[in-house]
Amino acid sequence: MALFGLTLSRSPTEGDLPMPPFVIPPLLKWTLVALGGAVMVHWVVREVRRANEELERARARVRVTDRERRPYLRLDPETGEYRPQ
Repeated sequence: MALFGLTLSRSPTEGDLPMPPFVIPPLLKWTLVALGGAVMVHWVVREVRRANEELERARARVRVTDRERRPYLRLDPETGEYRPQ
């Protein structure tokens, strides 16, 4: 029987024997899935740590330069409000 130009079944007398199906046992499938999941989790954790380190470096630079330009606030004893010095 031919479907879209492919032969679905052949008799052994036509020459070549058909290739047996490639079967993966269920335990091996689940093992491969678990390994793939572990690799993905490892990659995600590494990327999150890298991004956090990059953000911390940027935050540290902003803290140092921003602190110098901030006005210092003092409590005004008459009004009870904080005012820049």
